[in-house]
Amino acid sequence: ALRQRILVIGGPYGTYVHGRDLTPDDYGGAEYEGCPEQLVITRPDVIEDAHRGYLEAGADIITTNTFGGGSIVLAEYGLQDRVLEINEAAARLSRTAVGAYSTPDRPRFVGGNMGPTTKSLTITGGITFDEMVDVYHGWSKGLVAGGVDLLILETQNDTRTIKAALIGIERTFAEAGRRLPVVVAATIELTGTMLAGQTADALVASL
Repeated sequence: ALRQRILVIGGPYGTYVHGRDLTPDDYGGAEYEGCPEQLVITRPDVIEDAHRGYLEAGADIITTNTFGGGSIVLAEYGLQDRVLEINEAAARLSRTAVGAYSTPDRPRFVGGNMGPTTKSLTITGGITFDEMVDVYHGWSKGLVAGGVDLLILETQNDTRTIKAALIGIERTFAEAGRRLPVVVAATIELTGTMLAGQTADALVASL
């Protein structure tokens, strides 16, 4: 498909969810309120609505509702032991939505979304390299099990964290016995660098 045209990726889920005026009950309780990833379990219909909206608007790729689906972020809600369940459920939701819109002439794809978490090896510290590898290993394992077509490291801001993430993903591929395309999307600040100080050119060289 990429050889034929530019592929459009669907929009965000956090802003969509905030526009739905959800209550603590929608999240399964006040302790989970504000965790969009939890909605793939408690209100999958809300996430399905978002998927359909992006697909109807013309998206070729929709991402899973898992920007904060790693154990670091989920631990803020006591959900760190449900990483596999949440990510697999999110991937299956996206897979179902894509199936309804794909045609032989225009296939649609699911991108497993993996954000930068709330920790960084270079910027914040508080986590070891091996621990970060484990975070992205568990995260990607759920997404691959749920049937994504590719993985997207989204809004990344630290090359060392990206390296750990890629190693964790490689571990998942080795266990699954198959590989998927991986996209690395880094955020460049107005200063011309990522938060950790590396320029876009330097990041490409590092990758």
